[in-house]
Amino acid sequence: MHIESEKKIVAKSQKETFEFLKNIKNFEKLMPESIEKFELLSEESFLFQLKGMPAIKLKLDRVESHHLVVLAAASDKLPFTLKGNITAISENESEVQLVFEGEFNSMMAMMIKNPIKKFITTLSENLTLI
Repeated sequence: MHIESEKKIVAKSQKETFEFLKNIKNFEKLMPESIEKFELLSEESFLFQLKGMPAIKLKLDRVESHHLVVLAAASDKLPFTLKGNITAISENESEVQLVFEGEFNSMMAMMIKNPIKKFITTLSENLTLI
């Protein structure tokens, strides 16, 4: 399953946006209002739970300086990644697109597609407010 958010303009430089996303504790600020739980597990991992959904543990998987932050599910039950692609627009602006990639059977994909699309849309919209 491949889901992309719309590209959003962030009023921060590419480096500032990258540093914000690389610091996983900042994801709490991006979470939707329907969050029931957010817990930092380490410098590189956190657990979150949205209403009506199971808790999901994410870990910082990979970073490429100033343009890519990749989070990955820490469980093999729901294998997926969430990538933040960051592009410089100007000294004080960057563009971010979130990309969700996951391997799910068709039944699971059908059940989770809309909630995930809504989730990454909310994350990307909240990024414009940082």
